[in-house]
Amino acid sequence: MSKVENGDEHDNFYHCEENETKETCNKCEVAKFRYPDGTVRLRNPHIELMDQDILYHLALGSGSHDLVEMFGDVKFVCMGGTPKRMEAFAYYIMKEIGHKLPTGTTLQDISQYSYRYSMFKVGPVLSVSHGMGIPSIGILLHEIIKLMYHSKARDPIFFRIGTCGGIGLEGGTVVISDDAVDEMGNHYYQVPMLGKPVRRPAKLDKRLVRELKGLADPEDPYDTIIGTTMCANDFYEGQGRTDGAFCDYTESEKMEYLTGLQSNGVKNIEMEVIPFAALTHHAGIRAAVVCVALLDRLKGDQVCAPKEVLDEWQIRPQKLVARYIRRYLQTKGRISFDGHGSMAVKSPRRFKLVQQESETFD
Repeated sequence: MSKVENGDEHDNFYHCEENETKETCNKCEVAKFRYPDGTVRLRNPHIELMDQDILYHLALGSGSHDLVEMFGDVKFVCMGGTPKRMEAFAYYIMKEIGHKLPTGTTLQDISQYSYRYSMFKVGPVLSVSHGMGIPSIGILLHEIIKLMYHSKARDPIFFRIGTCGGIGLEGGTVVISDDAVDEMGNHYYQVPMLGKPVRRPAKLDKRLVRELKGLADPEDPYDTIIGTTMCANDFYEGQGRTDGAFCDYTESEKMEYLTGLQSNGVKNIEMEVIPFAALTHHAGIRAAVVCVALLDRLKGDQVCAPKEVLDEWQIRPQKLVARYIRRYLQTKGRISFDGHGSMAVKSPRRFKLVQQESETFD
């Protein structure tokens, strides 16, 4: 697949190569859900009819905040489970891309009044926590995708940076997901809507996967592999663990299940890839998942590595994503962006109301 020579720099103008069809070309899928300038086209006609769109769980609103001013230059949205991890990533990526905060300022948690997620902006990079599990990341994705729409960000790329349990992998191995399945082996995200099940394909950007793998350094003292990731809806029984409060299967039955996953190409298990892949694909947003295995599930259920080892392992996916971001900005000739996530308020009254709504909304 190669870029069309039309003078436009945006990533959504592509045509298919000989071995790709319009049905399989992810770039063509992306282009269908973008405006010609690369901004996100929402698949919800109701939003444009609203007086303002309150992003409850981010403590932001389209009528209260100048979202174009605050987030219009965002190119990368990086997500991880905990606020602490994503704050650390914000500082790490700041150093990696050479971004400087204005004198007298510090990184600000933009969503501090939501008490649900944390969000930090470092130039073109948005670092945000997604919590744990399918419902939590699903809520965040709806609002982050709407945020990209309201801010008119062009061709954003989403990354999930996280941890996982490996299957037949040593602890510390980095896994780039090229496919996603649920506990039943389904390649889709099923959501009940109006009493009926709706299935959305869970697809990740194949080209992005290849580009990330190409940035793995042969000198890295660990392996970086590509493989299928299973998304579980539970940490214990849903992942076949025997150390939960309940367990109605034997150790041998657990091992039979895990080795069956391994024989089907599953490399790791986590709890967010299915909605992440499905909702970004449905929005026409390029996305990838990079996780580090904290243990080999074929050897046990509990994470026993020392804290200092775990801390170093958790930086490994961040390093790979940072390499991608740094290379992209260097290629585009943009290594530093203005702005550092400070508030841009359009309506003080609505700003206060949004804060109050986010603080009280359950």
